Amino acid sequence: MQTNFTETQLRDPGTARANEILRACVHCGFCTATCPTYQVLGDELDSPRGRIYLIKDMLENERTPDEKTVKHIDRCLSCLACMTTCPSGVHYMHLVDHARDYIEQHYDRPWHDRALRWTLARILPHPRRFRLALLAAKAGRPFRGLIPDARLRAMLDMAPRRIPAVSRNDDPQSFAAKGGRRMRVALMTGCAQRALNTDINDATIRLLTRLGCEVVVAQGAGCCGALTHHMGKTDESHASAAANIRAWTREIEGEGLDAIVINTSGCGTTVKDYGHMFRQDPLAEDAARVAERAMDVSEVLMQLDMPEQESRNLRVAYHAACSLQHGQKIKTHPKTLLKRAGFEVVEPADPHLCCGSAGTYNLMQPEISAKLKDRKVRTLAAKSPDIVAAGNIGCMMQIGSAAGAPIVHTVELLDWATGGPRPRALDEDGELPVPRLSTPA
Repeated sequence: MQTNFTETQLRDPGTARANEILRACVHCGFCTATCPTYQVLGDELDSPRGRIYLIKDMLENERTPDEKTVKHIDRCLSCLACMTTCPSGVHYMHLVDHARDYIEQHYDRPWHDRALRWTLARILPHPRRFRLALLAAKAGRPFRGLIPDARLRAMLDMAPRRIPAVSRNDDPQSFAAKGGRRMRVALMTGCAQRALNTDINDATIRLLTRLGCEVVVAQGAGCCGALTHHMGKTDESHASAAANIRAWTREIEGEGLDAIVINTSGCGTTVKDYGHMFRQDPLAEDAARVAERAMDVSEVLMQLDMPEQESRNLRVAYHAACSLQHGQKIKTHPKTLLKRAGFEVVEPADPHLCCGSAGTYNLMQPEISAKLKDRKVRTLAAKSPDIVAAGNIGCMMQIGSAAGAPIVHTVELLDWATGGPRPRALDEDGELPVPRLSTPA
């Protein structure tokens, strides 16, 4: 794609990066075939190619964003399926992130939109505030029918039936490896996940220590910054990321880290991009070291050679989170590990398409999100699974048990199969039609 940025414009690192990305695009349109919003809405401007044209025009002309441009860019899920499909290697993620930052700086949103975004940015990245908000949403759910705004109704719907107790495993501390130590890793405990489902981090710690990892929860680490980053709130997202970089750098320079383990794939995609995010910052070197060590939990488990287990006679439908399969290009590890743990693994049709969660997308674009959820649930249910597994808390909350089977994190199943407790969700959503798993001898 031909671009016409001036030399002055190209002195800005964000604009220079956008120029590189735009020039890589050859207008082929392959991205439209895998873009969830284009599949649902059928509008060229709701495809990556269409949004690229809008972004190019906005940035080149240094134009104040108009309502039309903002609407179509806001509708992007950042699922990154287009990056998997693109034959030209267009790095759409960096382009749309820069466009969102530009919009945040130059567009005056309606007051109710600003208020919603401000509220989400002040609540979701903070586990205690989020937990209180969930309790309030749970109390307000009986009055859902009286609320006219679909986005507010979606916020009420987000509250789980059971809000878990606080897990002390999320506090800064170290967990010793069982047997000889093979690795020393830091676990990112996250933010929203700590309020929505504490079992995931608990299962991760049990599994990693069982396989020979010393697991550290670093002092000062918290939200990865993704939630605010995708809203274009760059200063806030970078502040969260900088706190993590400093926390993990202290561990790297102290006793050392072989990996920074992340069990929420949306966070993993962001942390692995810290090197780019901080490329012009004094923290650039430390950010690059952190990004190099960031690994999804499935990557670490593949290195640890998790032992094979006997067949469990359970059919697991694996839902591939977009941030894992498209953002991090991890497609086979979770399925390999589940099979190694003795589960029968099946995948739904069109596994590349998003479930509609996408961070805060299901709260800010509830109508489109609901359509994507319905399609994903139908394809999962068609496989008649006993369990649905996923590697991202957002997907788990979005899908729930709507597919006719309880949904759990992949690591919970792997922990269970290798000696850990039965995942709580299996009992809450009804007994499975097979005997409980026995602890391996």
